[in-house]
Amino acid sequence: MTELLQWARHHWHRLMNGRTQDEDERPYNYSSLLVCGGKSSQMSKPAGKHRVVIPHLPRFKDEYERFSGTYVNNRIRTTKYTLLNFVPRNLFEQFHRAANLYFLFLVVLNWVPLVEAFQKEITMLPLVVVLTIIAIKDGLEDYRKYKIDKQINNLITKVYSRKEKKYIDCCWKNVTVGDFIRLSCNEIIPADMVLLFSTDPDGICHIETSGLDGESNLKQRQVVRGYAEQDSEVDPEMFSSRIECESPNNDLSRFRGFLEHSNKERVGLGKENLLLRGCTIRNTEAVVGIVVYAGHETKAMLNNSGPRYKRSKLERRANTDVLWCVLLLVIMCLTGALGHGIWLGRYENMLFFNIPEADGRVISPVLTGFYVFWTMIILLQVLIPISLYVSIEIVKLGQIYFIQSDVDFYNEKMDSTIQCRALNITEDLGQIQYLFSDKTGTLTENKMVFRRCSVAGFDYCHEENARRLESYQEAVFEEDECTDALSGSLSNMTKPRTHSCRTVHRGPLRSKSSTHLSGSTAALGSREGSEEVPHSRQAAFSSPIETDVVPDTILLDKCSQITPQLFTPLDGTMQSPPPEILYIVDFFIALAICNTVVVSAPNQPRQKVGLSSLSGMPIKSLEEIKNIFQKLSVRRSSSPSLASGKDPTSGTPSAFVSRISFFSRTKLSPPMEDEPSQMGESLQASNSACCTETEAQNSAIGLTIGTADALNGPPSLASNLCYEAESPDEAALVYAARAYHCTLQSRTPEQVMVDFAALGSLTFQLLHILPFDSVRKRMSVVVRHPLSKQVVVYTKGADSVIMELLSVASSDGTNLEKHQMIIREKTQSHLDEYAKRGLRTLCIAKKVMSDTEYTEWLRNHFLAETSIDNREELLVESAMRLENKLTLLGATGIEDRLQEGVPESIEALHKAGMKIWMLTGDKQETAVNIAYACKLLEPDDKLFILNTQSKDACEMLMSSILKELQKRTQASPKPASLRKASCQPPDPQGSERAGLVITGKTLEFALQESLQRQFLELTAWCQAVVCCRATPLQKSEVVKLVRNHLHVMTLAIGDGANDVSMIQVADIGIGVSGQEGMQAVMASDFAISQFRHLSKLLLVHGHWCYTRLSNMILYFFYKNVAYVNLLFWYQFFCGFSGTSMTDYWVLIFFNLLFTSVPPIIYGVLEKDVSAETLLQLPELYQSGQHSEAYSPLTFWITLLDAFYQSLVCFFVPYFTYQDSDIDIFTFGNPLNTAALFIILLHLVIESKSLTWIHMLVMVGSILSYFFFALAFGALCVTCNPPSNPYWIMQKHMLDPVFYLVCVLTTCIALLPRFLYRVLQGSVFPSPVLRAMYLDRLAPEERAEALKKWRGTTKMTQVVSKCASQPAAVSGTPRAGPSTALPMKSATACAVEQEDIPTCETMLDAGYSETSISKVTEPSAC
Repeated sequence: MTELLQWARHHWHRLMNGRTQDEDERPYNYSSLLVCGGKSSQMSKPAGKHRVVIPHLPRFKDEYERFSGTYVNNRIRTTKYTLLNFVPRNLFEQFHRAANLYFLFLVVLNWVPLVEAFQKEITMLPLVVVLTIIAIKDGLEDYRKYKIDKQINNLITKVYSRKEKKYIDCCWKNVTVGDFIRLSCNEIIPADMVLLFSTDPDGICHIETSGLDGESNLKQRQVVRGYAEQDSEVDPEMFSSRIECESPNNDLSRFRGFLEHSNKERVGLGKENLLLRGCTIRNTEAVVGIVVYAGHETKAMLNNSGPRYKRSKLERRANTDVLWCVLLLVIMCLTGALGHGIWLGRYENMLFFNIPEADGRVISPVLTGFYVFWTMIILLQVLIPISLYVSIEIVKLGQIYFIQSDVDFYNEKMDSTIQCRALNITEDLGQIQYLFSDKTGTLTENKMVFRRCSVAGFDYCHEENARRLESYQEAVFEEDECTDALSGSLSNMTKPRTHSCRTVHRGPLRSKSSTHLSGSTAALGSREGSEEVPHSRQAAFSSPIETDVVPDTILLDKCSQITPQLFTPLDGTMQSPPPEILYIVDFFIALAICNTVVVSAPNQPRQKVGLSSLSGMPIKSLEEIKNIFQKLSVRRSSSPSLASGKDPTSGTPSAFVSRISFFSRTKLSPPMEDEPSQMGESLQASNSACCTETEAQNSAIGLTIGTADALNGPPSLASNLCYEAESPDEAALVYAARAYHCTLQSRTPEQVMVDFAALGSLTFQLLHILPFDSVRKRMSVVVRHPLSKQVVVYTKGADSVIMELLSVASSDGTNLEKHQMIIREKTQSHLDEYAKRGLRTLCIAKKVMSDTEYTEWLRNHFLAETSIDNREELLVESAMRLENKLTLLGATGIEDRLQEGVPESIEALHKAGMKIWMLTGDKQETAVNIAYACKLLEPDDKLFILNTQSKDACEMLMSSILKELQKRTQASPKPASLRKASCQPPDPQGSERAGLVITGKTLEFALQESLQRQFLELTAWCQAVVCCRATPLQKSEVVKLVRNHLHVMTLAIGDGANDVSMIQVADIGIGVSGQEGMQAVMASDFAISQFRHLSKLLLVHGHWCYTRLSNMILYFFYKNVAYVNLLFWYQFFCGFSGTSMTDYWVLIFFNLLFTSVPPIIYGVLEKDVSAETLLQLPELYQSGQHSEAYSPLTFWITLLDAFYQSLVCFFVPYFTYQDSDIDIFTFGNPLNTAALFIILLHLVIESKSLTWIHMLVMVGSILSYFFFALAFGALCVTCNPPSNPYWIMQKHMLDPVFYLVCVLTTCIALLPRFLYRVLQGSVFPSPVLRAMYLDRLAPEERAEALKKWRGTTKMTQVVSKCASQPAAVSGTPRAGPSTALPMKSATACAVEQEDIPTCETMLDAGYSETSISKVTEPSAC
């Protein structure tokens, strides 16, 4: 503050004296703005690497123009075109397509007089029509974007005016980097800005990011250190600091930079200080920030990539066949050129055929043949289907429309349906061979329910809670239905719904919120904060099944032994509570505070609570307090502590005085015994419907808690609090702690307050939060304990990680070390048991640090958090230095239930011939248990486990398993080839199914180049693969390996940010819009709300889209080749002169108009098998996997059929009119008419379902042809001199021979195709044709036929398995002398009541890397 006053005084004197400031006289020189180190004398960074933000104020005009003035403003433009550049840019983009360039070349070629085949205007017509249609489509789409951009750019926000010295209304588009912005509650953030002020007394701002990533739960952002203690709002005129941060990027989870004051002191900036564009201010009256990224440089805009465009497998195949057509065209043109040269050579001396030029020179036959080659190129250009690509785009849009209109994809609970984000790969949905799925949130509900825990080596099974969960569905089902209906009706209201910053709609404790949070305003042009409608809000992860936890009676009895006397000094000495009690206390404290859960009570005015660690401490002198603050002189990056101070001059006496003055403003808490009553009074004054009371929930479902009243904690506290968790795991643990009366009451950047039973309110001084990351796989909080006054690190994370960080006990260690070793062993056994039951496991640990150790770590941590380059790596290293030598407290087991319909969907996808891999970060036992539950693995599957610690052991184990599988299979099928696509696993009918489980460490070895081939060969023998403990990077590498080496179609499905890389690598990425936000959805090609929707998307819509588009593309090739060949056959009778027997206008319109619409309707509406049959017979999907509809064979058969039909269509009229005196157009008219009927009726034969729309289009095409021919023949007298089509169609329609020729030609041409289809449907029908027959049966007959079909298939499988079982049982793999047998027992199958088999996995993870145990046979069910 002193520096700031001196700076202001200096500028005031300069202003009064009328002096102008020049560069050398600046009191604060920005010449070192790019300096990244701790001192200004260090070498500056390149200007393009970092961003420097200067306040947009008059006194910094020169510096602002030098740096911030060069950045883009906040105007956004997502449109591609403007009025001036629309035509040239659109044409430029369209001519990037090879087909358009080809036809442009033909247009230019036709302007050359020597090779001219048509009138110049006629050749241009097809290209102009295609370009115009696409241009109109692009223009309309761009105009829609323009209107949306205009609405957003004209939104209003409050920006500090340099002239008026106050905040004024300003459009978003006029906001620039360096501007100060003031936002109120419920307003949308217009640009990325660093938070400098919040009306919250703790410097907290709550935001909702649903507009950005879809997450509806609130998140906390905090004011930059040094500004939170200000009593008044930040005055922009007094702001003298500058900001240096990283260049704009699209990483939503990262922000690196620092704020440098005028005294060169720096304060680190992180993502917790950044408010992102598109988010909404919630539960905070007002905030002020400075813009650092604007417009297209904001993280939201950099992530807005729009629809994804990929090239489908079918389109790539079509492009290859277009090249074959080009080759065919060249051959036909060479034939014409050669024939014309030979023909002219015969009549070289006859001037009638070889007319000399004007100068008397005669062109040689060779040169004439060269000219005819190009003439033939123009004449036969229709062989290349120019309208094919336009038709494909139209058909795909129609297919997407029907997919999105399918009501079966609608999720009423989430009010969402399927999203098609990729517009051009719908047919790939019908060719999937490998499916890669995440587990949590994709196969499961991602509703984490607390089930069991282990504390200090004792397991607490929570039987009452298990019974509650069993009865939950019946008790809550009707209520959920009612609530969902109400929510669905309210969600359709057009009235904008906003949060209230002060009021909350009150309702019964058991009632759910009837409205959901809306991430964006409904009226874009108005201020969102101007109308505040009070509504309650359903907190994320707060459904009754998650919040209701019935405590374990044994653990509850032990908790009742916790009394304040155990922790109260007696006669100057601290008592030593029983060790188990200390473990229990620390365990529940860790559950309550080791998280980032936001606690809010909307009606309660937020106020700071004095630190009990300070209030309970005897203050002897001012110097002692000074020493306490000096030990914590640097704030943490994520959650700064109170003791570290927020004034930038923390090391100076003035800074200490400011801390003491702030400390004096904070009311000291009374002694600990008085805290509970005061807290109870303050919290009982608030009302909220966010959280429901545990006892009320339990009583509602008929359960009682026997000993819950034994604790003295007031039960009404928790009902007034709303927990906003970023993950369901965190919420489940907080609710579990609350069930044992360890209630998280409040959280601020400086402190966390917990109400713990008889101990009352404990306020922990929050020093640091080390967030979870995929490298460490854990999170930690560093606090100062209010009872022991020590610095304590509480850590929770994956058991595989935490166990390695525990302090190692020596054999001759103390009793405490031996006790810790016993706890570790018992906890590990409990973890294994939890995993076998399919529970998600976490370990809880702690570490006590001395002040000296903490100060040393803090010094190094400060250097990491103030770095811009490599900050993440440095912070991870710093966290790992802290998280070691931990003391294990216990473990938790959380249940994540399967989604509805998952087992049935996976079973159907298996039957469809897909290989399904489950890629998860969970431990082995949990993953395998879920795999059995969802029918990914069957009880009688042979299960093999790859879990090794070295590459050599991995290679040896894979070789052993391969030998076992090959020996067990009598009819040894060919495994997947690495050179040729192979989607089918070894036939399950010939041998029993096999499954493979591989851990993350072993997967790392298997993905190495030397083992990749062996790994893929092994997986090709397995019907299902489970990869556990897999990192996000390993997930994407697995998908990439399978896709690139096996050349198969892959699909990846996931719901979280850790699945994004896997989704983007696969041929098709599916995002599940679950409870983990929308990152996966935004990166996906298609988005669904539940896994069960995947079966219909693939088996029904995928099959339809592939079949429709395949047949449509083949039909386009057929009709173009068939029609063009008519012109080619005529060349044999006109000396290969490039003459056409058809008028040019008819020739052009034949493909462009008369026969273009029917195949489009066919591609959109064709339906070979009904949706019900496709779902009941998933094996029909395999036709798409084998590319039966469109393969090289079907392509060439189609072309041969087209050649045959063109021969018939030409020579039947030719022999009919032979030796007659008809003219050229009179001969060509029957050819055109017969060709039209043949081509249209060919489509009728190929169609599997003819609707009135099909027939209407067919009739319309025929009528349009005759109407055009009649009108053209009547009106066009001299359209094509010297010959003309005048009155030709009229004469033919009066001639019976014309009708006879058309009918006879059509019948002869289509007879082979018709006979082939008849024989195919009756003598050797494919499964699809058999299914079509089922659809024609009556419902009773159809049901009986389906039952017989499935029964025959099952009987075949059972007979095959029984035949192969003796050999399988007797066969054992050969193992080397140093190895045992491959695996241990995978499954034990027991038959319970009603003959329902239940399987429990018995996996042994403890074998060494060289010991291999054999998978024994499961008992017969």
